[in-house]
Amino acid sequence: MLPAHSKRSFARSDSPNNNDIRTCCPKRHCSPPYTPTVLERQFVTVTAAQDGLRLDRALGELFPAHSRSALARLVEEEHVRLDGRTAKKPSQRVESGQGIEIDFPDAASATVEAQELPLHILHEDDDLIVIDKPAGLVVHPAAGHRDQTLVNALLFTVKDLSGIGGEIRPGIVHRLDKDTSGVMVIAKNDEAHRKLTAAWGTDAVKKEYLALVYGTPSTDRGTIDAAIGRDPRDRKRMAVVAHGRRAITEYEVAQRLRYVSLLRCTLRTGRTHQIRVHLKHIGHPIVGDPVYSGPQWRGIPEKRVQRAIARMERQALHAVRLTFPHPATGETMTMEAALPHDFASLLDELSSSQNR
Repeated sequence: MLPAHSKRSFARSDSPNNNDIRTCCPKRHCSPPYTPTVLERQFVTVTAAQDGLRLDRALGELFPAHSRSALARLVEEEHVRLDGRTAKKPSQRVESGQGIEIDFPDAASATVEAQELPLHILHEDDDLIVIDKPAGLVVHPAAGHRDQTLVNALLFTVKDLSGIGGEIRPGIVHRLDKDTSGVMVIAKNDEAHRKLTAAWGTDAVKKEYLALVYGTPSTDRGTIDAAIGRDPRDRKRMAVVAHGRRAITEYEVAQRLRYVSLLRCTLRTGRTHQIRVHLKHIGHPIVGDPVYSGPQWRGIPEKRVQRAIARMERQALHAVRLTFPHPATGETMTMEAALPHDFASLLDELSSSQNR
């Protein structure tokens, strides 16, 4: 396996320690744009989530800022190596733990600016930083979101980040959708990144979410085991499909209300939009989800409830708890993030409405 060697240093703000909202005074900390050294060669490690995938599909997950067709072309032009051997076909399968080297042309190199954005830090040490990501914040630059992302904020705030994720995703171990809030962990060095990534596809990591859904499941708890892939009718959406990748979500009803329910969901796999797709699949889409539920609130007879739900401008999905082994000590860490104001306010209003 080829190790990832890239490591970079960035500006850090003067701020309080853990559990803080960290910002900087731009007059005191005039951080210049972060312009990474143009390194055409990037190193990544295949994770358990990509095990058995086609090479071009695995590359698409590892380098989401690049199109799958562009990555396949790099394979065909012999710019990609697996464990030091030149890959020949985009269709060849990859295995967890394999090292990938990929040579991007200069035009694919990116300039990511360090930007002053508030970060709610739950924990920080020499190896990692854990944040409570707000809804509306994109994790890393991509088409349509070149700046004002979590990565831009991290480059401004954190001194060191792992370079394994490449120029676009330094330190990023996992992602949350733009409009999903909650706990995220970021690696500050390459060794931490490798160990966290290796743990991510195992039972050592537990990801728990709270989701407000329409209706009430027929049972108090259940397991959704349904494969997920691209929606054949709309490639921008995901769906339960026969030949997709296996996806498992466990859920438990935490609170029953008249028209909605609060579910606690635990991910056993990590597919794109997994909870959103699975809950839609069982007939209980997430409140506020513009892709998988739509304005179902219009069918609710109580105008007060309609208005409350209509004010929710994003999917009511929050990563409430994340358990993982510390990459340096092996200690089990459990980090929690309280419900954000918009989610908590909606839940309170719907609860009070039911008691009227």
